[in-house]
Amino acid sequence: MEAQIAVDLCRNAVWIALMIASPVLIAGTAVGLLIGLFQALTQIQEQTIAIVLKIIVMVLVLAFLTPWMTIKMIDYATELLQEIPQRML
Repeated sequence: MEAQIAVDLCRNAVWIALMIASPVLIAGTAVGLLIGLFQALTQIQEQTIAIVLKIIVMVLVLAFLTPWMTIKMIDYATELLQEIPQRML
């Protein structure tokens, strides 16, 4: 296997992983920012509020986007498996 092929495979795998993980991470970050702002304004310093709300939002986003994530992973795996004969020549 040539070095460029290995680099392309790794780059595509990292790109797919970032694309799949980013909606959940962005939702968690946004909720954390909003909760932190709310806590700063009201001077409520309870950490469990932020953690529980972030977990709930991230689970909801994950549940909502699971079909899309699954399709992306299947498409990537299918493309990867279809390229094996071409890469071996």
